[in-house]
Amino acid sequence: MKLSINGITIEAEDSGGSGPPILLIMGLGGQLIHWPASFVQGLLDAGYRVLRFDNRDAGLSTHFPGKSAPNIPWIATQSWLGLKPRLPYSLADMATDARGVLDAFNVSRAHVIGLSMGAMIAQRVALAAPGRVASLTCIMGSSGARGLMKPTAAVLRAGAGKPGGQADAAALARYYVRFLQAISSPTLPPSEEAFLEVFERTAKRHSPDAAATARQLAAILADGRRAKLLAGISNPTLVIHGAEDPLVPPACGADTARRIPGARLEMIADMAHDLAPAVHPEVLRRVFAVLLPFLAEHPLDLPAAPEA
Repeated sequence: MKLSINGITIEAEDSGGSGPPILLIMGLGGQLIHWPASFVQGLLDAGYRVLRFDNRDAGLSTHFPGKSAPNIPWIATQSWLGLKPRLPYSLADMATDARGVLDAFNVSRAHVIGLSMGAMIAQRVALAAPGRVASLTCIMGSSGARGLMKPTAAVLRAGAGKPGGQADAAALARYYVRFLQAISSPTLPPSEEAFLEVFERTAKRHSPDAAATARQLAAILADGRRAKLLAGISNPTLVIHGAEDPLVPPACGADTARRIPGARLEMIADMAHDLAPAVHPEVLRRVFAVLLPFLAEHPLDLPAAPEA
């Protein structure tokens, strides 16, 4: 479903139902289809209404081809120096998109769950509109504080190996599978077949867009001031992080939980940066073992159904 939000088009999906709504916010370069079906179904089975959407510059939402790919090292340097780089858009803009999804579906309050970059956007939602957030769950995210996000050398090598030029689909598939394997749990990894299936569905829906992903990354790097603001979040907060995360190290999750008053930190053993786009069943079980009780502890007050 295409929604007109914040002057752009956002592709969104509503599972329907009358249960408490959950808004899922995807990570860097991800699409709404990258929430594993088993994760979404687990929430539905628990009685929730699930809202998903493509962030701007991802999937079927508005892309910004007129905006060139930003100079990531220069933006990182400016941010490190405390300067404010010029960007196509910010994480705050993306948070406004997320709130617009709630508006479009007539949802006044929801549980907000963000993954990786989506966790950072979710923090911005809670900062800008705390009354819209029944609870906040940050999965594999970061506060944006300087010096925290240091991927391992193996992940950096895997990310740098993207084939250039007019690479064929098979070469791109091999690259993405290698990268996803590099950020996944060595103990409980999703299967290679699962990654290939995700890549095929992604290519059919909307092929990965390197320039768009760079624009999203620029928004992440330029949002370092968010860290000091997190002390102002008063919503019930759960921070879930993989104990083996090589892309967004566990220190990022610990720092986020430390900065948000009353936040609960759950480090998941044998989990890396791999809840999406494919997930090992045991990793999912461990995540749900902490997520579902947390959501149940903070119920939404839904309007009573009209009498027949």
